[in-house]
Amino acid sequence: MTAAGTLWENWGRNVTAQPLRVERPIDTAALQRCVADAAGAGLRVKAVGAGHSFTDIAATDGVQLDLSALQGIIAVDTGRSRVRLRAGTRLHRIPSLLEPYGLAMPNLGDIDRQSIAGAVSTGTHGTGAAFGGMATQVVGVTLVQPDGGLLSVGDDDPLLPAAALGLGALGVIADVTLQCVPAFVLQAQERSEPLADVLDSLDDRVKATDHFEFYWFPHTDRAATKANTRLPGAARCRPPGPGARWINDTLLANTLFRATCAAGSAVPSVVPAVNAAAARLLGGRDYSDASARVFTTRRTVRFREMEYALPADRVGPAFSALRQLIEEHRWRISFPVEVRWAAADDRWLSTAYGRDTAYIAVHRYYREDFAEYFTAVEELLLTHGGRPHWGKLHSRHAAALAQQYPRFGDFLAVRERLDPDRVFANAYLDRVLGA
Repeated sequence: MTAAGTLWENWGRNVTAQPLRVERPIDTAALQRCVADAAGAGLRVKAVGAGHSFTDIAATDGVQLDLSALQGIIAVDTGRSRVRLRAGTRLHRIPSLLEPYGLAMPNLGDIDRQSIAGAVSTGTHGTGAAFGGMATQVVGVTLVQPDGGLLSVGDDDPLLPAAALGLGALGVIADVTLQCVPAFVLQAQERSEPLADVLDSLDDRVKATDHFEFYWFPHTDRAATKANTRLPGAARCRPPGPGARWINDTLLANTLFRATCAAGSAVPSVVPAVNAAAARLLGGRDYSDASARVFTTRRTVRFREMEYALPADRVGPAFSALRQLIEEHRWRISFPVEVRWAAADDRWLSTAYGRDTAYIAVHRYYREDFAEYFTAVEELLLTHGGRPHWGKLHSRHAAALAQQYPRFGDFLAVRERLDPDRVFANAYLDRVLGA
């Protein structure tokens, strides 16, 4: 299906684009024709998923490919616990698709609105010092090439470390094969704790817990901690009751939080008091449920985000410096700072390539100006060896990024071979990879 291009906007409402036209292929064959026709006409092509990237990685003034019709499972290899999914499949649909086979994804982030192709292509990750980002679950990918042909990359292909997290630069993903695990239960402990106690025991918590993260509310001395422990799939689930879930996940985390963000935007002086109340209210519950229902949360408050990946042993001093930075500038920041972890991996453009990693993410309510805060935080985190998340706001260019990724040159060589005419390029890729 083809339509005239209309103004496109991402979820964070900070990126817009005016494509020449929008194509909505209904199957892989139609996707191949769309790419070949556009390339033949000398037009650039970009696929778009759910629009959850805060960068302009999906923006184009050429042909936009809306892959929302490419949903669901193509094939399941039950013997190896592998599932082949169409590129546009939304993450929140995958658990129910896997359930009949007794399978689950090994790890997830806390937002599940993205498409699987968009999530792996931008380096989406969850938390857990022994677990890699979502691209490490990829054991196969099918890419549509500029001439419309298909390039199948399997787990024994030397191209997989490039193609599994390719920023959309190597072709349009038609489908992804994931290495899944037997379905499992997560035991969740959520607490509001003194920040000093969390920081003093941070290394022990990260090593002893399958999935640990914490949120710090600026202008307070408290942190909201989340510790998830993996249990067998047969373990008994004790999910929050409907009332408790509504209070925590709807009223506090979204409805009330939206109101407090709006109030803080209008009257910044109220932010410290509001944050202090929020830091004490969030947390204080234990429950267990199927993994995906614990990993993910529903986020309806719009925001903008920047996240940097640091060597894991640098998170302590970097976080302390960030706290000092906020205090010195006297900013009023209503959104918490999020800290997570990931294992080292071998994906060439992964933010965790070759090193155990900790992530520090900063946010601002979408109606607030983020520029001064994000710029200063970025400069700080770069001094600690930070690498920017590809789908979140940053200012880095190809020359600087080449110094941070040992296989950057190898990735560019693959790109030159697969897309010499830059059919899949856009302004963002011109900046981060070079024109």
